[in-house]
Amino acid sequence: MSALLLRGARVVDPSQGIDGRRDVLVADGRIARVEESIDSSEARVVDLDGLVLAPGFIDMHVHLREPGQEAKETIATGCAAAVAGGFCAVAAMANTEPVNDCRAVTEHMLAAAARERSARVYPVGAVSVGMRGERPTDVGELVEAGVVALSDDGRPVMDATVMRRALEASARFGIPVLAHEQDVTLVRDGVVHEGEASRALDLPPWPPAGEDAMIARDLLLAEDFGGRLHVQHLTTMRGLELVRWARWRGLAVTCEVTPHHLTLTDRDLVEMEGDTDLKMNPPLRGDIDRRALVHGVWDRVVDAIATDHAPHHPQEKAADFCCAPFGTIGLETAVPVLLTRLCHEGRLPLTRLVELLSCGPARVLGVAGGTLAPGAPADLTVLDTERKGTVEPVTFESKAVNTAFKGWRTKGDAVATIVDGRIVYDAR
Repeated sequence: MSALLLRGARVVDPSQGIDGRRDVLVADGRIARVEESIDSSEARVVDLDGLVLAPGFIDMHVHLREPGQEAKETIATGCAAAVAGGFCAVAAMANTEPVNDCRAVTEHMLAAAARERSARVYPVGAVSVGMRGERPTDVGELVEAGVVALSDDGRPVMDATVMRRALEASARFGIPVLAHEQDVTLVRDGVVHEGEASRALDLPPWPPAGEDAMIARDLLLAEDFGGRLHVQHLTTMRGLELVRWARWRGLAVTCEVTPHHLTLTDRDLVEMEGDTDLKMNPPLRGDIDRRALVHGVWDRVVDAIATDHAPHHPQEKAADFCCAPFGTIGLETAVPVLLTRLCHEGRLPLTRLVELLSCGPARVLGVAGGTLAPGAPADLTVLDTERKGTVEPVTFESKAVNTAFKGWRTKGDAVATIVDGRIVYDAR
């Protein structure tokens, strides 16, 4: 494999405390050197003057839909969307058809990803067989096949004993449990936040307690039975405080938030007159919760930003609000939306955003990456923080167009993605 010399970028690597102009030499798919100036006559030189170079971004919460739901997305289109959005790797949730609860499905996903040679795919195995919440999966078999975490995401694990077994397996095999925190007895048929949206649109309410109660339960289980608990798509101020409390008690708990919960509220849903592209699980909350999440990102309670990329067929989203599926796509909008609304508006330093999109997810999942240290995989994301654009779904690599950010004007975007020392996307 030929060497690559990335010259003159502002290199931002929180894992090593680097933020300044550097050259980066890549050789044999690995980071070879990071120095102020590197001369290498044998390397292909790529001029990145005026751009930002960061450890490759990792989206730790993605629905690739394959196998079984290829009309919505495939591993090929999902990986193409990932690298177009600046993500070198994605963690693929288990709610495929069939569910990723056995070796065969995991191996299918890895083989399909290997054929694409673009983004890395880290399969996530189901907590329970068929994601029915009744019988634990064979975690040893799943880990041996290549899963990096356990999750029934899309469905909560209501049986506390099943969750206990998952946490015990987490401790035994050294992988996290990614928890979808939803108490169905409280949420019932809720589809929007219990507040302005439920009142204005006369839609079934989803109380914040439906999320918080399950977070509290799982934190107690983690304290008593061990394991590594990761709270997915956290949306409430109280949920964030519960995670903070658990950290104070020394629990191995982490959490993620999404771009849409950081930048949108239920008021946006009202203003969009119940647009189903803004129907989320969990739902868009009130502004108090949104501001609490932004603060949690800033003060380091939050470990990662993940998109919860959830592609759906347009006809499904065209249904009545209560019948339409939950979810928005996010692989190709996360970086421009976050740069625009968090960094350029002064809510978050670029160094912290890079950490939340690279170092943080790598730490939570226990995968390689998230650093430009010599010897690390040469996965890198190149940003143009000044590039202006408009979110236009018709231009996406994803099969789906159900984005909550359609029409948004943005400043900043990912312009190149390097995986394993290969430039797999370049829009400079």
